[in-house]
Amino acid sequence: MKLYYSSGACSLSPHIVLEESGFTYETERVDFATGNTETGADYRTINPSGYVPALMLDDGQILTEGPAIVQYLADRVPEKRLAPSAGSMERYRLQEWLNFISTELHKGFGALFNPQAPDAWKNIVKAQLARRFDHVSNRLDGKVWLMGDDFTVADAYLFTVLGWGQYVAVDLAPWPNLVDYQGRVASRPAVQAVLNAEGLAG
Repeated sequence: MKLYYSSGACSLSPHIVLEESGFTYETERVDFATGNTETGADYRTINPSGYVPALMLDDGQILTEGPAIVQYLADRVPEKRLAPSAGSMERYRLQEWLNFISTELHKGFGALFNPQAPDAWKNIVKAQLARRFDHVSNRLDGKVWLMGDDFTVADAYLFTVLGWGQYVAVDLAPWPNLVDYQGRVASRPAVQAVLNAEGLAG
């Protein structure tokens, strides 16, 4: 398999899951400034939407959208317990988290990265994110990971999105649960390997 990624973008989540899963895989960086991959390919011929992640499967198919990719990967290695079994109530709880992170956190941060967004709007977005952080912090209280004792694909996604705060002046200090959680995820060997590979360590 090959993951098309951009350093520190939402593609960090499936990159972590690939590493946690123990797959043999390749990566190819996408340069959004040129629209090309590091080998010179026009990325829109791979993923017409133009954004990451995209995963080329063993049979040449392209799978896009992070929550879909990470569940596909988790289902290929059930012994890793990166996702509850399909059809179980716990699997729907995982999907609940993936949807929350995608719509309530990921999209909010996206607005903060927009250089054309006025400061007044960014302040509104930050206030909305703070309420979402309250929710996540409360749900993490007394837990190691979002789903309990097992690190899952939802943790890879939440870690990725919360990490964007350092780039857009969103400080997690008021939520010690989130700060501690980020530290736990970052200390995992697979996560360290991916952060190093993407030039994000340190």
